[in-house]
Amino acid sequence: MTGPGPVSWPPAPTTTARLRLRAAEARDRAAFIELFSSPEVGAFIGGAQPRDTLERAVPEVPGRRPGLFVAALDGAMIGIVTLDRPAGEPAGRAELGYLFLPHAWGHGYAAEAREAALAWFAGACPGEPVALRTRTANDRALRLAVRLGFTEVRRYQEYGAEQWAGVRPPTAPPRAAR
Repeated sequence: MTGPGPVSWPPAPTTTARLRLRAAEARDRAAFIELFSSPEVGAFIGGAQPRDTLERAVPEVPGRRPGLFVAALDGAMIGIVTLDRPAGEPAGRAELGYLFLPHAWGHGYAAEAREAALAWFAGACPGEPVALRTRTANDRALRLAVRLGFTEVRRYQEYGAEQWAGVRPPTAPPRAAR
């Protein structure tokens, strides 16, 4: 995977009404481990990873790569937003992803962080569409994708579940605020 293209990384932090999107820092390590070992989070990404494995594998500064934003609330990481160009995606199209700690669910943080990341991407890579994939069983993610201007391209089976793929044209504004 590669980041969002020929832009300098990390960008200056982006501040929203409640969040700060920034590059990963050493103080985020415990939250990364919690995020990827969470059974609730793992339910939508193919399963949680064993905490002891993560404790050994996660570097001192986790997630330090182009395309990964830490979403922080009052300085503490509550999730991540990614903009990547995975292998197999058409050239000129990034894929938006996100994961938030379960205690941050249901407060609108994911929508706020994704809108900010999409706005940053539109400025950094003008004219590029953005793709998004999620499990169809993740109702919240599907509703948010539609609100952010993504339209369904296809459904398919992967990881033992039905998946949804959508795309957002480069000029698509979010359809509605939360």
